[in-house]
Amino acid sequence: MATLNIEIDGRALQVESGDTIMDAANQAGITIPHFCYHKKLSIAANCRMCLVQVEKAPKPLPACATPVTDGMKVQTRSEYAINAQKAVMEFLLINHPLDCPICDQGGECTLQDLAVGYGGSSSRYQELKRVVREKNLGPLIATDMTRCIHCSRCVRFGQEIAGVMELGMPGRGEHTEVMPFLETQVASELSGNVIDLCPVGALTSKPFRYSARPWELSRRPSISPHDSLGSNLEVHVKDNKVMRVLPRENEDVNECWLADRDRFSYQGLNTAERLTQPMVKQGGQWVETTWQAALEFVADKLKGVRAEQIGALSTPYRPAEELFLLQKLMRGLGSGNVDHRLRQSDFSLDDKAHGGFWLGMPVTYMSRLNRMLVVGSNLRKDHPLMAHRIRESVRWYGELNLINAAEDEFLGKVHAKRIVAPSQLASALAGVCVALAQLKNQPVPAIAAHGVVDDIAKKMAESISGEGKGPTDGGRAVFLGNMAQHHSSYAQIHALAQEVAKLAGASFGVLGEAANSVGAVAVGAIPGRGPLGQPAAKGLNAQQMLAKPLSAYLLLGVEAELDTHDPVSAMASINAADFVVVMSPYKGKSLDYADVLLPIAPWTETSGTFINTEGRVQSFSAVVKPLGETRPAWKVLRVLGNLLGLAGFDHNDSKDVLRDALGDTPTGSVQAFLSNEVSGVTPAQPQAIDGLERVAEVPIYQTDAVVRRSPSLQMTLDAALPVARMHSRLISKLGLTENGRVSVRQTASALTLKVQRDDLLPDNCVRIPSGHPLTAGLGPMFGPITAEPV
Repeated sequence: MATLNIEIDGRALQVESGDTIMDAANQAGITIPHFCYHKKLSIAANCRMCLVQVEKAPKPLPACATPVTDGMKVQTRSEYAINAQKAVMEFLLINHPLDCPICDQGGECTLQDLAVGYGGSSSRYQELKRVVREKNLGPLIATDMTRCIHCSRCVRFGQEIAGVMELGMPGRGEHTEVMPFLETQVASELSGNVIDLCPVGALTSKPFRYSARPWELSRRPSISPHDSLGSNLEVHVKDNKVMRVLPRENEDVNECWLADRDRFSYQGLNTAERLTQPMVKQGGQWVETTWQAALEFVADKLKGVRAEQIGALSTPYRPAEELFLLQKLMRGLGSGNVDHRLRQSDFSLDDKAHGGFWLGMPVTYMSRLNRMLVVGSNLRKDHPLMAHRIRESVRWYGELNLINAAEDEFLGKVHAKRIVAPSQLASALAGVCVALAQLKNQPVPAIAAHGVVDDIAKKMAESISGEGKGPTDGGRAVFLGNMAQHHSSYAQIHALAQEVAKLAGASFGVLGEAANSVGAVAVGAIPGRGPLGQPAAKGLNAQQMLAKPLSAYLLLGVEAELDTHDPVSAMASINAADFVVVMSPYKGKSLDYADVLLPIAPWTETSGTFINTEGRVQSFSAVVKPLGETRPAWKVLRVLGNLLGLAGFDHNDSKDVLRDALGDTPTGSVQAFLSNEVSGVTPAQPQAIDGLERVAEVPIYQTDAVVRRSPSLQMTLDAALPVARMHSRLISKLGLTENGRVSVRQTASALTLKVQRDDLLPDNCVRIPSGHPLTAGLGPMFGPITAEPV
């Protein structure tokens, strides 16, 4: 682009052609007052607060919407400009209520700040002020719409970032109102960002409402413990309690946004279910005890169990330091039975992978891709902010192709899609692989020999290879999502995706399930591989440990009835064990099956490290003191290692643990270890399932223990009670009625659910969520299922 010479407030500047006056001012550090402008949103220019004086212009011009021209001279602080800005402020305050003392935005309100500089000491307006009826936007966002100044940020955010136009602005003049369409709740998984965007007190946080003032809060940096993006957080604390969580800007990770799961899950930190004292079960009764007594009891018990009969399981939501010490403890005892992949069912890639699976590119590259194939992923709910980046690409020039067992609204254009039963997921991908081989005049890979080519497969092949219409000079990528990783044929799907990417000349990535899915593998919390892929003693994987009972289990942050692929089998094995130690921040259902409960700190009360899906190593510190007798899990494991007489458990802090796990340069070590390459996968013909198949995914607000206990998130539409979704043809075939009741059964007891029609599902599929207390008694996430009228 051409460089233009302009002048702002007497300062000579060089800016690029196409920039606005606001862009130029921001680059020069010159502040221009504004309300509707936001660097991530389109230009609206409807607040007019950024009016400036431009030489030879007949009237003040909005800085946010005026492109610079060569030789332009701008005055932002001249008497002419300031009078225009003061006039705008007077109009904005005409109908604004004088309720700053009771407004939750007080102390961080843009209108309040600018009114000091540009508002009058009194109002000339003597008429009646307009009052606007409040809107119910759901359990997360509180409204005081009389305060709204119609900047339209929230409306534009929904359209441009969240991808759904849930809010609109009907009416004219002072009768304009921001309101939800059809008077429904705002249900986007990114909805909380409108709270940050609102420059006044019209939209505020409902969970935080009237709980503290901004100047009473300490602001401390942290990292999200939920999805695999690792969003950067700013945690606000008062009296050793987390009061709210806001985004900490990082353009390379979460930009300036935050998913609702990251923003509101903090409410689950201080529930009545918190475990605050070590407890031991004696004679069937729980007795509180000291840490010394509890750990000595655990050590004595473990010494009496054969090493191969001890299994250690962790969730991938725990810090890397804890996962490292857990595997070090087990291997010190002589057992390789350690795993974190609780929802995985196919582990045949363990001896075929060349490294740790990862995104295959920096997160920022996702916005620049123009051809994508996503397999087995509910993008919006599994990875909200990565879905935003893909949606941003699709919005401008990208083509998204989707293969999945269920179709959820992506809120963006999908170029081609194939929705098939879970048992046919690999076959659908094989068809694309064969079509690509034919398109490129290459031999068909053996892994895809069973693939059948049709028009949809050809369309996907042309798109991902860069053929056909549309831009072809950008990046291309193939991604595997959570459903693919949980699938019983994951090895086949991974190998097929690898071949598709090679034939198309595309990047290949795995969208990690959790905050430390990459980190857990990097520190060796899997059988057969130690830290950074070093050879280690073989052991049982998660499925093997839970398929047949072991004598003892160490569970780190695990709620086995909700966190596993097959909760029925998992609970049967755990209940049959002689000794179960649960290390958790919560009591929960573990009161029924544990023998020892050890209170460990959640992410806000401990230091640690999360390694996100792109391999970014992000360490964090505790933001509050541990509750009661809670202790960081890395300290608990260190002391337990000492009591067991194991070497190498002498770390002074979490930094020592990370150094022990990943060396002095953890980022470089992790990046060198990551690879999505696999070899030696034996081709297998996918077997169709006769009868009905279950389609399952973990709901967005059931993914981990903290989220499950957030009251506000559990009141959202995404946390509604589970239903059995079926195609209308299947409903008729089974003699059911929509909104009626159906009895479903897998491997265990029958469950009665409400029937909901979903004509986007494949035939003969019943979609029932996993990871929910009401569906935990069904069985595995995928496989045969029966359904009959009640």
